[in-house]
Amino acid sequence: MKAAVFRALDRPLSIENIVDPKPRADEIVVKVGRCGICGSDLHMTREPIFGLQPGAVLGHEFAGEIIEIGKNVERLKVGDRVAVAPLRGCGHCASCLAGEPSWCSRMTLQGGGYAEYAAATERQCRKFPDSVSLADGALVEPLAVALHGVALSGLKAGARVLVMGAGPIGIGVAFWARRLGAGRVVLSDLHDAHSALAREVGAHFVKVNGDAVENVREALGGPPEIVFECVGAAGILAQTLEHVAPRGTIVMLGLCTSPDSFIPFAAVQKEVRFQTSAFFTLREFQAVLDMFEREQGPRAMVTDTVSLPAMPDAFEALRRRTHQCKVMVRP
Repeated sequence: MKAAVFRALDRPLSIENIVDPKPRADEIVVKVGRCGICGSDLHMTREPIFGLQPGAVLGHEFAGEIIEIGKNVERLKVGDRVAVAPLRGCGHCASCLAGEPSWCSRMTLQGGGYAEYAAATERQCRKFPDSVSLADGALVEPLAVALHGVALSGLKAGARVLVMGAGPIGIGVAFWARRLGAGRVVLSDLHDAHSALAREVGAHFVKVNGDAVENVREALGGPPEIVFECVGAAGILAQTLEHVAPRGTIVMLGLCTSPDSFIPFAAVQKEVRFQTSAFFTLREFQAVLDMFEREQGPRAMVTDTVSLPAMPDAFEALRRRTHQCKVMVRP
């Protein structure tokens, strides 16, 4: 099969012919229909901290049709369309049995979606009907990440919410915050390319400038009680402290791999609560899929779909800020 393969840091992915996956006893093989390009993959192909090995095939936001099953697979069959949760745990520990494989001691973040075919365990897969598109199925993973962050925030009905960063996770967080009862939501960003997307999910958009704090407060009718950090860059935590209301909550979803700092007194004097957020539970993954079975969801965040041969160039282009939000690969 053809796949986009990682060979070395700071080198573009290369399209190569590699061996087709074969399912183990508890696995299925899917023909990948769509796979979203995630910002974490951009980090992993640049930064040694992640330990990515040559020959790896990335891509963890994927959905497709099952073409082969292992001998112990019971719940799924050939022809089923599934969204794949990329959190591969042991399947037997307390965390896995509770639907939280992210905390399994053997958890790995599975890739494989930047290819024509990919294998996964049956327990990672969630079946969906024809009414849910393959693109919707590939959006389930990032929207589950966003839902998990909102769930951890302690959001109460009517809350004033600021989401910093209008990328795919920020758009998803704004969507869920509005759906789960936030009174007003502001999405802020240095660029206004996604201002229309912000409005589509029910948020006000504020372009970051010298008056950002005042502009956010004006749009919300007061300081935000919850601030979601969805940028993942040094210096953003200090900015969240400028925005957040006394006794407010800051939720960190952004993937920042460089050292950062802030003045502790800025947090202490407001009695701020910091909450980090990583991955999602399988219940949240299923909740996103259930949402797509009932309604459209934030489909407009998919701004482009590219073929596998065109994928390496599209991948590199996302290292620079453009009008793109979520780019899908169609292997």
